[in-house]
Amino acid sequence: MTSTGPPPPRDRRPRPAALRSLPRALHPGAWWLWALGLATAASRTTNPLVLVLVVAVAAQVVAARRSQAPWARSFTVFLKLGLVVVAIRVTAQVVFGASAPGNVIVTLPEVPLPAWFAGVSLGGPITQEALAAAVVDGLRLATVLACIGAANALANPKRLLAGLPAALYEVGVAVVVALSFAPSLATSVGRIRAARRLRGRPDRGLRSIVGVAMPVLEDALERSLALAAAMDSRGYGRRAAVPLATRRLTAGLTLGGLGGICLGVYGLLDGTSSAALGLSALLGGVLAAAAGLRLGGQRTVRSRYRPDPWRGPEWLTAGTGALVAAATIVAGVLDPAGLAPTLVPLAAVPLPWLPSVGILVALLPAWLTPLPPDAAASAARGASAERGLARTPAAAGEVAV
Repeated sequence: MTSTGPPPPRDRRPRPAALRSLPRALHPGAWWLWALGLATAASRTTNPLVLVLVVAVAAQVVAARRSQAPWARSFTVFLKLGLVVVAIRVTAQVVFGASAPGNVIVTLPEVPLPAWFAGVSLGGPITQEALAAAVVDGLRLATVLACIGAANALANPKRLLAGLPAALYEVGVAVVVALSFAPSLATSVGRIRAARRLRGRPDRGLRSIVGVAMPVLEDALERSLALAAAMDSRGYGRRAAVPLATRRLTAGLTLGGLGGICLGVYGLLDGTSSAALGLSALLGGVLAAAAGLRLGGQRTVRSRYRPDPWRGPEWLTAGTGALVAAATIVAGVLDPAGLAPTLVPLAAVPLPWLPSVGILVALLPAWLTPLPPDAAASAARGASAERGLARTPAAAGEVAV
C-alpha cells in the first residue's frame, strides 16, 4: 500500500539567472562611462535637436534608475546650472558680442572702443543669427553639465572609490571628495531651505540667496571633509615595499598613459580634430596606463568588502554610452552638416538619423538594468498602498449594505 501524503516542498530559492534581475546598485563606473558617452556626443555637435535629445535621454534614465540617496537629487541642480550658463552666454552676446550679419531685432546704444578691442563691441545691433548662435553654444555646455549631473545622480561616489585600481587609491580619495561635493551641496540646499521655512524666513528668490549661500557651502564642505577623515581613519593610503626600478617604471607608464588618454579624449571631444588620431592616442594611453596601474597596485595593501560586481547590466550600460559616442563620431565624418548646421541664414534644423538612433539606444539602461534596492522597496510599498486603497471602497460598500 502506497502512501498518499503531501508532496515534498519545492525548492523556491532563486536561480543564478534570477539573481541578476534582483534589485541591486549598478556599478558606478558603468554609469560614468554611459554619461561620458553622452557628453562626447553633446560636445561634437551644435545641432539643438540632438542636444535636447541627449538631455531628454539623460533625464529619463535618471528618473527611472535613481535611488533615494541624497546625491540622487543633484541632477536637478545641474539642470538649473545649465540654464544659468545659457542665460550668461546670451547676455554676453548681447552686451559684448561682435555684430553679425542677419535680421536685426533691436539696436542698443553702442559705446566706441579702442582699436585693440578688435572683434568686441559694447552694444550695437542684435541679430537673430547672433542670438541663435549664443543659445546653441550655451545649450551645448548645459547638455554636457546635464550628462555629468546624471552620472552624479546615478553613481554612488563612495562605491566609485572602492572600484578604483589600487594604484589610484590615494588620488581616488581626493577625486571622491570632489565628486561628493556637488551631491552634498544639493542635500544641504534642501535641508537649509526647510529650516528657513520653519523659522518663517524666505527660502526662494533673490532675498534668500544671501542667507542660504554661506550655510550651504559650509555644510557641503564639512560633509566632504568628514568623508575624507573617515576614509583616512580606515587606513587609506597604506603602502607595501616595492623596488625603486618598479616604482619608476610604474610612474613612467602611468604618466605616459594618462597623457595619451588626455590627448585622445581631447581629440574625440574636439570636432575639428581627427577622430582616428584621437582614438589611437586614447587606446595607446589606456594600454600604457593599465600596465602602470597593474604594477602600481603591488605597493598598495588593502582589502575589499563586498565589491560591486560587473555583470551583464554593467556591460550593457557602458556599451550604450560607447555606442552613442561612436555613432556621433561616424556621423561627423559621413554627414558633418547634420551635426553642425549653419545658422546664417536661419532655417529649419535637420535631425540626423545616425546619432539620434545611437542616443535613443542609451535609453536601454532605463529598462534593462536592475532597480536600486531602496527604489524597489519604495515601489513595492506604493503598490501595496494602492492595493489597499482599491480594496477599501468595496469593503465599505459591503458594510453599508
